[in-house]
Amino acid sequence: MKATISMTDNRTNKTYEFDILNATRGPDVVDISSFYSQTGMFTFDNGFTSTASCKSEITFIDGPKGELRYRGIQIEKLASEHSYLETCYLLLNSELPNEKELKEFDLELRHRSLVHENLRHLFAAFPAAAHPMATLSAATAALSTFYYDHLEISNEEGYQEMARRIISKIPTLAAFSYRHSIGAPFIHPDIDRSFTENFLYMIRAYPGGKMHRGIDGENKIKDIEVKALDTIFTLHADHEQNASTTTVRGVASTGAHPYVAISSGISALWGRAHGGANESVIAQLEMIGSVENVDAFIARAKDPNDDFRLMGFGHRVYKNFDPRAKILKGLQDQLKNELDLDSHLMEIAQRIEEIALKDEYFISRNLYPNIDFYSGVILTALGIPKSMFTPIFVIGRTVGWITQWIEFKKDKTMKIARPRQLYTGR
Repeated sequence: MKATISMTDNRTNKTYEFDILNATRGPDVVDISSFYSQTGMFTFDNGFTSTASCKSEITFIDGPKGELRYRGIQIEKLASEHSYLETCYLLLNSELPNEKELKEFDLELRHRSLVHENLRHLFAAFPAAAHPMATLSAATAALSTFYYDHLEISNEEGYQEMARRIISKIPTLAAFSYRHSIGAPFIHPDIDRSFTENFLYMIRAYPGGKMHRGIDGENKIKDIEVKALDTIFTLHADHEQNASTTTVRGVASTGAHPYVAISSGISALWGRAHGGANESVIAQLEMIGSVENVDAFIARAKDPNDDFRLMGFGHRVYKNFDPRAKILKGLQDQLKNELDLDSHLMEIAQRIEEIALKDEYFISRNLYPNIDFYSGVILTALGIPKSMFTPIFVIGRTVGWITQWIEFKKDKTMKIARPRQLYTGR
């Protein structure tokens, strides 16, 4: 017998019943798909704070507990014991790869990382100094002109090929977008390098393969740098039905090309309330200027009459410490020690963190440091320019978007996204 919930309309004294759908983790869900046909009314949920738009087996979040799992595996385990490519394989195949599977997956992504030569000409049409996110979104949409057959995908082999192609090419397009923005020649992927190292190579190298000198004066990519960025990719790989993922699923519901759907996700991610937040964190740290100024800005953040808002604190879902932020906090400390960093911005950030984690104002409002607070500081410490913070988020999140797209396409019960409204006009 199904569990149900009853609702009585006091105006008409009519009672309506709706099924309760059981979740394997997290809250159960009331099925209100028949709400309009039964009652003649719509539900109102501004910002979809209490609405489940789909069924999914990919990612689970428990905000009050500060828990995040991919395919049932805790993010702490994945970040500490597995690579980003293993995480990608997990999301796409529902299980971690064995040694042979990982090697084959890695080699395939390396060889697919090259882009069609004609696509390179697209960048010449963009103005100098264009933001890499705008260029990346356009270039990703342009991929659909080279792989238009993906509209006809109908089997697992086709889904896997499509997914692996976009995962492998996004870092190349992101690197090209950055180099175009600074007027530097493109550096092609080096298939002898790993996924994450290759991206750092493409944004740092000179023509001929020579590297510019890094943050410690050496002209090579260090293992700790690769590990740090690989961890950031893993932490960003998926995050349930956030704004950009919901955008990807919404575009997918129209039957649009998968790479166009990914392009729409990139555009949604660019917003400062979403993936662009880590850029805002660094801009604010630069504005604060020094450790001596932190107390004054903390006071402003607590002043109800001041519009100043401390960036990088609080989260729409997490009402506890963001588990990804905890991991990055440890990574930040490791980087500081292993690379002997003396980062001015890192010192300011650490002072803000020190105050906020002890201040009742922040604690009572669940304003803990989030992933954006730490990721921006770490990327800055790695010598990565602010304009590339959100493209790096894109690289990590692409596997989540395409996995969500595949899940949507395989669900025969899904319909075109069409929310309703509360009309208040004339």
